Order: sequence, then structure tokens, then C-alpha cells
Amino acid sequence: MAKHGLFDLEKHFAFYGAYHSNPINIILHLLFVWPIFFTALIISYFTPSLFNLRLSLFENNLILLLNFGFLFTLIYSLFYVCLDAKSGCLAALLCFICWVSSSFLANKLGFSLAWKVVLAAQLFCWTGQFIGHGVFEKRAPALLDNIAQAFVMAPFFVLLEALQFLFGYEPYPGFHSRVQAKVEADIKEWREKNKKLMPIVQ
Repeated sequence: MAKHGLFDLEKHFAFYGAYHSNPINIILHLLFVWPIFFTALIISYFTPSLFNLRLSLFENNLILLLNFGFLFTLIYSLFYVCLDAKSGCLAALLCFICWVSSSFLANKLGFSLAWKVVLAAQLFCWTGQFIGHGVFEKRAPALLDNIAQAFVMAPFFVLLEALQFLFGYEPYPGFHSRVQAKVEADIKEWREKNKKLMPIVQ
């Protein structure tokens, strides 16, 4: 069943899809979006604990801090479940797996090495995505038009794309066809707008 407002998955996914219609660009995002999320959690491990609590597991080999990394993970997870219960639960599970595993890695690396690893990974992944947009999609990234959606929803949307491609999953019947129609309309409008701007630029 379609939702409205902030949790209008059809609207949000169509906006995302209009910026990610090229197959190579889609593949690049499938490869790079979740590593960006994971490495962001690594560096957030070193933020102050919000509740002055820490969980030590496996003889202190895994120390979980209820800090900003945990807060971001919780917000992302709840939002994804609100967008779509089934795929959202899977996305939430992946978010918490990323939080736990990034905490383990951050604890092992230490801040002095972790920030270098994170910086290198972020630069590599973001470069790959910008190449996808500039070279293959030939359209600026969605973050230039809606930065909040680009950062918060991208992990969920690439997962939803994978579920659709591999298993034909739809949050509800007719979802894919309705989204595709909106994507095509958005792309057509964008192209017509660019044609009108071209004589001005020339």
C-alpha cells in the first residue's frame, strides 16, 4: 500500500531513479554506497558516548559504544522500516551488522590509522560515484538537488534495486511500473529543460 509525505517510498525512489537510470552508474552505486556508510560508521566510533554506556563482548575484542554511530544506525534503520516493512527490516539488519563490524574494525585500528583508512575509502568510493554520474549517467548527482535524501536513503535504495533485479521484489503490486513511469517523466522533463538552456549557453 502506497504511503504519503515523508514515508512516500514511491516518490522518493522515483526521484532517486531519475538520477540513476544508466546500468553502469547503477552498478557503481551498488558497489560503493554501502562501503561509504560502513566507513562513516568507522570514524563515528570515535565520537563521544551519548549515554555513558559501553558493551564489551568476546573478552573486550568487540566494544560497542552507544555514540553517534549507534544513533545514526538507529535512525536509518527505523526510517527504512517505516518506508517498507519487509525490505526495510533487511536494510535495518544490514545497518546494525555494519555498526557492529565497523565498531570491531575501528577498535582494532585505533583512531590514528582508522581516519586514514576511512579517508582513502571515502575518496575512492565517492570518485567512483561521480564518474558514474559524469561519464555514464551524464547527470549531476542527486545530492546536488536533495542532499538529505541522497545521504539517508541511498543505502536503502541500492538494496531495493538489488532486490528488484534479483528477486523481482516489490513493496506492493504495481510499485515498479508506477515508479518507472515517474522516472521516465522526470528524465524527459530534465532533457527538455536542458534543450531550452542550450541556446542560452551557446
